Amino acid sequence: MVVKAQEVFGTVLTAMVTPFTSDGTKIDYDAAAKLANDLVDLGNNGLVVNGTTGESPTTDEHEKLELLKAVIDAVGSRAKVVAGAGSNDTAHSILLAKDAQKAGAHGLLVVTPYYNKPPQAGIYAHMVAVADSTDLPVMIYDIPGRSGVPINNDTMLQLAQHPKIIANKDAKGDPWAASQIMAQSDLAYYSGDDPLNLALLAIGAVGVVSVTGHIVADRHKLMVEAMQNNDVKTAREINRSLVPITEGIMTRAGGAIMVKAALDQLGRTGGGSLRLPLVPATDDQRRVLKEDLIKGGFSL
Repeated sequence: MVVKAQEVFGTVLTAMVTPFTSDGTKIDYDAAAKLANDLVDLGNNGLVVNGTTGESPTTDEHEKLELLKAVIDAVGSRAKVVAGAGSNDTAHSILLAKDAQKAGAHGLLVVTPYYNKPPQAGIYAHMVAVADSTDLPVMIYDIPGRSGVPINNDTMLQLAQHPKIIANKDAKGDPWAASQIMAQSDLAYYSGDDPLNLALLAIGAVGVVSVTGHIVADRHKLMVEAMQNNDVKTAREINRSLVPITEGIMTRAGGAIMVKAALDQLGRTGGGSLRLPLVPATDDQRRVLKEDLIKGGFSL
């Protein structure tokens, strides 16, 4: 099952930002296609489109579908394209999942329903309903800091028995729970929390779904390969080099804001405007980010 997950989703994925026009009113699909190519060239063998970092709460169904098509057309022959199909409305998630299958996505990312805080039985029923709605393999996304509720171990083990639910993007911040699930099931784990990438790889995760991968996927690729080869020393060295980058992008003002600022400062595609309620990084945040990028090995 682990091999299957790696083949389906890849091992180094970036949760891709969504480029907008300067006023934020429209998605810049040409820029999205270029960004997708840039990310694959950098070392990603998978991309997540229409995730939280892609500002999915503020894009409509038509925009999501057209963005997914643009990315699949750009890189679908050389990387896996995973479509975010998360919602706190099961019917809406099913609609997004079906659209993703029609567009040619390789898999689905389905986050725990957020805000309405369903019980564990509701989380299970939601995930199964979405998984049953298409032929696509599913990576569930456990991120209680955003969703408000964790996926408990018993629920996760139940979900792992579903033939199309083959992976978990883990942003729970609980490596012990991850260890327990990996010991008791074939569910493939992906680190969904950049500060814990090495820790989760060390206990058996097969890859990462990253935000910082927008600019350091090359290093993530080397770290994943080092762990696959039991070269812990090299993996540690790479991880230490990433600390300033992770601090700058993940702890200052939220991933989408700071990664767009980083792309802008590095002169790469994908930086620029956001949609409310997100706002651009402040001058002070950009100044500190520049210092972090330099500490992390970039020349600015």
